[in-house]
Amino acid sequence: MRLLVTRPEPDALVLKARLEALGHEATVAPMLTVSFENVEAVDLSEVQALIATSRNGLRALKAQRAHRIAAQLPIYVVGHATAREAKVMGFSEIIVGGGTVASLLPEIVATADPQSDVLMHLAGDEVAGQIGAELELHGFRVMQPVVYRMVPTAAFTPDVEEQIETGEVDGVLLFSPRTASIYADLILSHGLEKASKRLNHYCLSRAVAQRLAPLAPVRIELAATPDLDAMLDLLF
Repeated sequence: MRLLVTRPEPDALVLKARLEALGHEATVAPMLTVSFENVEAVDLSEVQALIATSRNGLRALKAQRAHRIAAQLPIYVVGHATAREAKVMGFSEIIVGGGTVASLLPEIVATADPQSDVLMHLAGDEVAGQIGAELELHGFRVMQPVVYRMVPTAAFTPDVEEQIETGEVDGVLLFSPRTASIYADLILSHGLEKASKRLNHYCLSRAVAQRLAPLAPVRIELAATPDLDAMLDLLF
């Protein structure tokens, strides 16, 4: 089976290699590009713990002066992939959520101190969920500096467009609502609505699948849990 990998780099190439090891073919077509330019500086002087809802938040931290002391702080991460990134960066106190922002919130509320220093969410230009507002309802003070930006892809490459149009692609892997929205917009702008009906759309969650509404009806399969292993299980 040939699959379209829509994740940003460098994760797209890692996933491509894993898919090929499983016997599939993969075409890399990132819907977003990560940018660490024109972002906010991080000051950790009054921070009790960090929050990372994306590996890109941690990658952005590497470019900041504050990264030298960051690993001394506890860090709350959305799932196991982000936890592995944090461990590589030297963090020792890592509290892991269940793969979604909603599952991470109870962990933070149960173990952080609202009377202590602020929590810092290493945020992108589009924040996943209302984590800051939710934590403030529990009495926490939250900072959300924008430490990375996600730049949407303007068009499919000619090679990707041809593979979709000719039916060479069998399925599309979609990991975020924003990625799914960009994908749907590109399908429409390239006039590939009919071709998209032949594809299986493997979605990390119902929220991701809902962003494919402009293309309805299309074939959608939902991961049992919001993680990569569950996505790969859909391919068997």
